[in-house]
Amino acid sequence: MAGKGQTKRKDKDRIVLRTGEGQRPNGTYEYRWTDRSGTRRRVYAKTLELLREKEEEIQKDKCDGIKAEARYVTVNDVFDMWRQLKRGLKDNTFQNYQYMYNMFVRPDFGKTRVSSLKKSDAKRFYNTLADERGLQVSTIDSVHTVLHQVLDMAVDDAYLRVNPSDNVLKELKQSHIFKTEKRRGLTKPEQELLLDFLQRNHTYNHWYPIIAVMVGTGLRVGEVTGLRWCDIDLEEGLVDVNHTLVYYDHRETEGKKGCYFNVNTPKTKAGTRQVTMLDFVRDAFIQEREYQEANDIHCAVTIDGYTDFIFVNRFGATQHQGTLNKAIRRIIRDCNDEVLLREEAEPVLLPHFSCHSLRHTFTTRMCEAGVNIKVIQDALGHADISTTLNIYADVTKELKKDEFAGLDLYFKKSPQQNITSPAL
Repeated sequence: MAGKGQTKRKDKDRIVLRTGEGQRPNGTYEYRWTDRSGTRRRVYAKTLELLREKEEEIQKDKCDGIKAEARYVTVNDVFDMWRQLKRGLKDNTFQNYQYMYNMFVRPDFGKTRVSSLKKSDAKRFYNTLADERGLQVSTIDSVHTVLHQVLDMAVDDAYLRVNPSDNVLKELKQSHIFKTEKRRGLTKPEQELLLDFLQRNHTYNHWYPIIAVMVGTGLRVGEVTGLRWCDIDLEEGLVDVNHTLVYYDHRETEGKKGCYFNVNTPKTKAGTRQVTMLDFVRDAFIQEREYQEANDIHCAVTIDGYTDFIFVNRFGATQHQGTLNKAIRRIIRDCNDEVLLREEAEPVLLPHFSCHSLRHTFTTRMCEAGVNIKVIQDALGHADISTTLNIYADVTKELKKDEFAGLDLYFKKSPQQNITSPAL
């Protein structure tokens, strides 16, 4: 309110202007104020009506504790702060988060000012990733994982009232029919075909031990390739899982670039565990040791202080997932060629599978054997039992289907019984 004798300021249309308002020489309007940090801020609008709408938003932001600088901060700015402050992640996970953000968020969506973000903007962004860029749902899930954390920080730091990406991924999955194939383990006949082929075939016999260990322990590929001789006890029949071997692009870690190995501890306490050896798993370890002794192969690498790795190539270097999956593709091809040459009526053939499929194979065998769900969770190193339950549900669903198919066949083959009613 103007003081006594003070002339009220007006615009060119003789409309009285409020404190902080002003009209510029070109006819547009501006509003100036001082934020909580003492910094002078200003906003502009073409008309006084639009300016006062912005003033109302500013006053609401002040009441809600939203920072004035949010109007100038972009999503990329918040990500850069998140990147500097984020702790508690494995380096390969952190590098993957940065890659996902820089590849898919930073170029466009990341330039959006935080203050203008709405849920519809997040939905539009996710739909663009799915419809225009054709990303798989698993990739969009990875993008969401990091973006949601970044926007959570924006809420915590009073740049936003709510996280606009909340529930957006769930809605995307409901509205889109993504073509995803559930991973499945090998059936028992497929598993027997694979292991028998590897044991008999001279070309691929050296791959038998590591594949047999994956089939018979359910270890993740990094856990298997990271095993050292000191991690197994052949007498007690135990495998001690306490670390994992990872191979990834370090990009900008401490100025280093390129792909190389690191040893990481498990992400959760559940990942550190002991797995009991089945007989064929123990035999596979012994076969690997005898093969290396016969061919004078020794571990020749030390990674983060770890050495004496069990599964090494002929040069003494550790194995990794890419090499194993390439070998598996060749094994599938040559094994199936051999089966087809036999011209059997209903041949068992190996499906397309990867290292991770062998983990599912182990899980499937445990479900088929009726192993307690908690034992399965502990053996697989799942921190959350819901992960185990989801796999268990898928496997038991298939088992029920097979059981009822067999029951249906039994009824069809059963001779018709003539049932006579007893005399009254």
